[in-house]
Amino acid sequence: MQILNSILSWVMKKRIHQMELFMKYPHDVQDEVLKKLLATGRYAEFGQKYAFDDLLNYEDFKKRVPIHTYEQLFPYIERLLRGEQNILWPSEVKWFAKSSGTTNARSKFIPVTKEALEESHFKGGKDLLSIFINNYPDTKIFSGKGLAIGGSYRVNEFDPTNTSNYGDVSAVIMQNLPPWAEFIRTPSLEVALMDNWEEKIDKLAKETIKVDVTQIAGVPTWTVLLLQFILQMEKKQSVLEIWPNLEVFFHGAVSFTPYKKLFKALIPSDQMKYWETYNASEGFFGIQSEKGSEELLLMLDYGVFYEFIPMEEIGKEYPDAIGLQDVEVGKNYAMVITTNAGLWRYSIGDTVKFTSVSPYKIKISGRTKHFINAFGEEVIIENAETAITAACDQTGAVIDNFTAAPIFLDKSKRGGHEWIIEFKSKPEDLPKFINVLDDTLRKINSDYDAKRAHDIALVAPVVHSVQEGTFYNWMKKRGKLGGQNKVPRLSNSREYVEDILAMVAEH
Repeated sequence: MQILNSILSWVMKKRIHQMELFMKYPHDVQDEVLKKLLATGRYAEFGQKYAFDDLLNYEDFKKRVPIHTYEQLFPYIERLLRGEQNILWPSEVKWFAKSSGTTNARSKFIPVTKEALEESHFKGGKDLLSIFINNYPDTKIFSGKGLAIGGSYRVNEFDPTNTSNYGDVSAVIMQNLPPWAEFIRTPSLEVALMDNWEEKIDKLAKETIKVDVTQIAGVPTWTVLLLQFILQMEKKQSVLEIWPNLEVFFHGAVSFTPYKKLFKALIPSDQMKYWETYNASEGFFGIQSEKGSEELLLMLDYGVFYEFIPMEEIGKEYPDAIGLQDVEVGKNYAMVITTNAGLWRYSIGDTVKFTSVSPYKIKISGRTKHFINAFGEEVIIENAETAITAACDQTGAVIDNFTAAPIFLDKSKRGGHEWIIEFKSKPEDLPKFINVLDDTLRKINSDYDAKRAHDIALVAPVVHSVQEGTFYNWMKKRGKLGGQNKVPRLSNSREYVEDILAMVAEH
């Protein structure tokens, strides 16, 4: 394995030069990506409908092709699900990434083409390792195995030919991995892709405890559950007692900030590294590029063309998007993508904030539908996570999960926010925790502060501390255990909060 570690490390480092080129010439690279997408897409039904042959540049493309939500693109995707081809993209679509969606019950089915797998998802995975090795040249991650906690997949029952499949994007990727990648990962595919989470976590633990795991990749929420399960099963205090050579946790899908303390308790080592990625069902978009950074380098040569909708345009029937060259540091934008899977000017639902434009670096700030704005306070996920982290730091608390929603005005109640928080380690002083949460939100969000002033529109937050396992049981009740499923952090409705509180009351 030492020889393999040296060879793979050398191969990964070679990619860094190509990344330096797209960082130096970002607009040229993105122009080329769009030209290639249009040149290929013109052969599909969608490209013929919008006469891609006549499109010469971004401005032409922007004028002719409208921005699409998932609902607007779904009639095309539905036909693909039923076995039709050459609808959005000329190459065959045999895989769909099923995204559970936290804002509504309806699942999303995102087409995954061969090009999207190879030029986006796989390339992103290799680049993640390349960047990590570039930052840590002495790493030994290839001397052991990578533990990947995947989702599951199934045959697409909508397709009468039974020749296509859908599942979590992690399962789609794992099922199509090249042999070299399969050789350096654990557990077996049979276990990694099981769909029963409770049976899967037991087999995952039993199969991996004897393996020399040097890296872990997964969603923090479900990785924590696995690590806790293994420690309990082995009667150990630290994950390093089981995997002494563990170096890094590659994480994504949800913010890692609220989980930092929990991971440090499970893996008590200053040498342990945490590295963030932005890999979604629709493509691989960003990778942390430097030690200790919370910024993600926007990956510009993955067959994805980027546009951005300013916040003031969100919600309009015909929002005006801008190209990469017009974005500004510090502003929130909804991200729009055009990809080599046939997603044309697709509003992905994520909001990002640029921290740098040379090179282009971003932070994920939230979701276009995940916020609380019942009184004009415009609280986004980034605000909530910053405030809850500050409250934990000042009260010794460690959280496992949380969600929040508005308390609407009525005759007997004043407006406010209601939080449900599951603590792994409860705060020394809950009233102080609530005060710090509230004060931090006021400091970082002027709209919230204005509404809280003198309790004019908003009173202090209400916080429910629920017992361990509450969110797990709630997700289980909804059939959303494991995989890419995420607890909705913020909602502008009370649907989730009331459902959880009702469940707690029953028990």
